Amino acid sequence: MKQRIALILTGGGARAAYQVGVLKAISEMLPRRARNPFPIICGTSAGALNAATLAVNARSFRKGVQYLLDIWKNFHANQVYRTDAAGVFNNTILWIAGVFSSAVGISKLKQVSLLDNSPLVELLDELLPCEKIQESIDSDYLYALSITASGYGSGESVTFYQGSQAIEPWHRTGRVGIPTQIEIKHLLASSALPFIFPATLINREYFGDGSMRQIAPIGTALNLGATRVLVIGVTSNSYSDHVEREDIADYPSLAKIAGHALNSIFLDSMEVDLERVRKINSLVAMMTEEMRQRSNLKHVDVLVISPSQPIEKIAAQHADELPWTIRLLLRLVGARQHSSSTLVSYLLSEKKFCRSLINLGYQDTINRREEIMHFLELHGHGDLPQ
Repeated sequence: MKQRIALILTGGGARAAYQVGVLKAISEMLPRRARNPFPIICGTSAGALNAATLAVNARSFRKGVQYLLDIWKNFHANQVYRTDAAGVFNNTILWIAGVFSSAVGISKLKQVSLLDNSPLVELLDELLPCEKIQESIDSDYLYALSITASGYGSGESVTFYQGSQAIEPWHRTGRVGIPTQIEIKHLLASSALPFIFPATLINREYFGDGSMRQIAPIGTALNLGATRVLVIGVTSNSYSDHVEREDIADYPSLAKIAGHALNSIFLDSMEVDLERVRKINSLVAMMTEEMRQRSNLKHVDVLVISPSQPIEKIAAQHADELPWTIRLLLRLVGARQHSSSTLVSYLLSEKKFCRSLINLGYQDTINRREEIMHFLELHGHGDLPQ
């Protein structure tokens, strides 16, 4: 079987800036003009935006990474969602009014997001020529790109993929893979944080953030033909035992509940899938070759790079960089209370915060340089597996 390394970029709003630092470090391990080292790229939520950018620029990996750096190092919240007073508070009032009118049967709820992400639509239209994805595939710089979103109608995790004709669609319990031509709407759907950004209509169904109900993110890469998988996460578990607990008896604010829910969406499915892969690998190691072929099980090498520091604490240090309108809105839901910075970390798209995450991702990767080069099979002169 042909060896193909898959890159999985998970979600998490502005936390995706961490991925750019990791990618920067990896690009420096490769020859300057190296092609994309990941034939399969899987993106979910904000990771979908990074994934599509790499796919468009697959001819030159370093160029694609530099493109991401130029964007994320100079990001402002107003490039993602409206931060002007009219845009923030009118949208919020319409949402609240819609909730009440829907509850009493006056009308259906038409606006189900706290923030208006129309600036992101304009930004992606300007910066991301999705028609070049097929050019990368036709030139053999890319085998497949997938973008995962969650269907609000069907309840399924839907992976839209564009790639080799040899890839067959799949339908598993709660998840499907559908061949399509990736467009901006798929990226918007995959990155539509629940409650915060509006759902996106694709064909006849509305879709939201791809991390919701994505029970097997690694399985997506395997369905696309991956033999090894590199996962760049955006959430660290290392500090879960060090959470401040002096106010644990206080009733949680709306922001605290929302942050907890978002963490669960972006963390739990990947952790469960990683555990499943490790158990299968242990089982395969004990099987004979005949048993492996009969069961159709195989060992899958998986390498995970995730933040060595809690992003919530970094976000707390930069929270004042948010526009005053967003700070006020978040304060109203308790986001400025002690230990309620999780929600802030998903919305804080300001350049100083993003640069801090880029630097963290870069350093975390450099610290594991030998391990990563071995995983990517980079030898003396940076040769890449074809």
